[in-house]
Amino acid sequence: MKLNIKKYGFISAIAAAVSFTSCVGDLDVTPIDPNLDTPENSLTDNQAYSDLLAKCYVALAVSSADGSGGAPDIDGIDGGFGQYLRALFNLQELPTDEAVIGWNDQTIKNLHGLQWSTSDVFVSAMFSRIVYQITLCNEVMRRIGNPSDAELQQYKAEARCLRGLSYLHAIDMFGNVPFLDENSEVGGTNPEPIMRADLFNWLAKDMEECAEQLPAKSEKYRCDKGTAYMILAKLYLNAGVYTGTANYAKCAEYCQKIIDLGYQLESQSNYFKMFGADNDQYLGVGHEIIFSVYQDHLNTQAYGGTCYIVNAECGGTMDYAALGLGGAGWGGIRLTPEFVDKFSNTDIRGKFYTDGQTKEIEDLGNFQSGYAFIKYDNLKADGSVLSDANSFPDTDFPVFRLADVYLMLAECQVVGGVNVNINGKSGIDYFNDVRSRAGVTRLNAPTADDIINERGRELAWECHRRSDLVRFNLLTTDTYLWSHKGMNSNAGTPHSVDAKYNLYPIPASDIMSNPNLAAAQNNGYN
Repeated sequence: MKLNIKKYGFISAIAAAVSFTSCVGDLDVTPIDPNLDTPENSLTDNQAYSDLLAKCYVALAVSSADGSGGAPDIDGIDGGFGQYLRALFNLQELPTDEAVIGWNDQTIKNLHGLQWSTSDVFVSAMFSRIVYQITLCNEVMRRIGNPSDAELQQYKAEARCLRGLSYLHAIDMFGNVPFLDENSEVGGTNPEPIMRADLFNWLAKDMEECAEQLPAKSEKYRCDKGTAYMILAKLYLNAGVYTGTANYAKCAEYCQKIIDLGYQLESQSNYFKMFGADNDQYLGVGHEIIFSVYQDHLNTQAYGGTCYIVNAECGGTMDYAALGLGGAGWGGIRLTPEFVDKFSNTDIRGKFYTDGQTKEIEDLGNFQSGYAFIKYDNLKADGSVLSDANSFPDTDFPVFRLADVYLMLAECQVVGGVNVNINGKSGIDYFNDVRSRAGVTRLNAPTADDIINERGRELAWECHRRSDLVRFNLLTTDTYLWSHKGMNSNAGTPHSVDAKYNLYPIPASDIMSNPNLAAAQNNGYN
């Protein structure tokens, strides 16, 4: 049965059924509007469960089932910056060398300055979205139960996989988090926290079981074995951070499983097309994109996702129409000069906009201070623009790509000492496949520095950079400095910061709502 992620009527009722004001203190699934068609009355056939599952996918793309102007799923969290992918981009990219932003929206400059607190609204937005998404997936699994029907079994496995994706974000950014699964008591009881290492063990086992229940190849935009294997590969890639004990061998094992499924690296000519308006043609087995979040200029209107990225990267003298937009850009996100310097002249990925821009960032508030980066656009593969283009792009967000798998294998070999041999190819061979496509020379003996730099160039603005810098001990130390690191103003010199900023805090508001979380607060935060 085809999953209809464009359908909102029934999905809206389910969304309301699991909405909550305090993300960990009130998980009552009674619908907000008693006149809504309740799940008990609506879940009468497989199509109804399909629609219910669709909400788990849609919640990654929008803040409200009613579009950009609708009330957000989560009370008290802004529907714009509180959208899942936008919150993820802010927390994974803005604290790094890959992005600065010129706006004065509340505390947003504190992200690049590595100076946030337990009351930061952007941190709270991500935490809330993660818990909401996990709760939503749990509800789908709970409603489906233990069916004998194969189709419903797959629906349940997909919800489980999407929950695993959010738990991956949780363990990576917050470490210790409230634990909820499909067996958790609903309503009236505050969930207990799970410690980071314990969550690692639980998630690894859960995703291993989940992967066996998913098809090798699914319908577009749906979870399959490749998605589950990617979650496991990323989990084990960062095992040293999450548990204190590295496990590159398991990371390489799951990378091989992904390659064995038949994904293929796209050609050089198709590289930037993977970040354009019809990039779904590069999604799935036989192509490079393993999992992406659906974006549509009519059906998933939200001020997050690629709408945020494409609009915020456009400003100054840039022509918004040349990016396929139907309105002026927002003029926000640029690159640091240190990141620009990582690209050679032959590297196709160094797609900078320099007209009227200065390379150095002297004024964070001025969009033209710092090079712009036009990795994403809203153009079709043939360069054409939709006749009814608006500010909401059709560019899907690529959550996982095969190029990341290739670079993980290189790290497993170079950093982890794993003997990578997949069909006669080493991790270094895969590393050089990525470099060759980018138009840069091959390296016979790449170092750890080469690995982290290549990951930055290849995966820029795909929400991996913060995690990578933490793993290489570069985010908070003075080993690597970039413009405005440790600062949120124009004064001073970039510097190292407290190691506590390798993790985000559990928001103070959530601890007030659920006192159980107080003992799980990350070190250094009050």
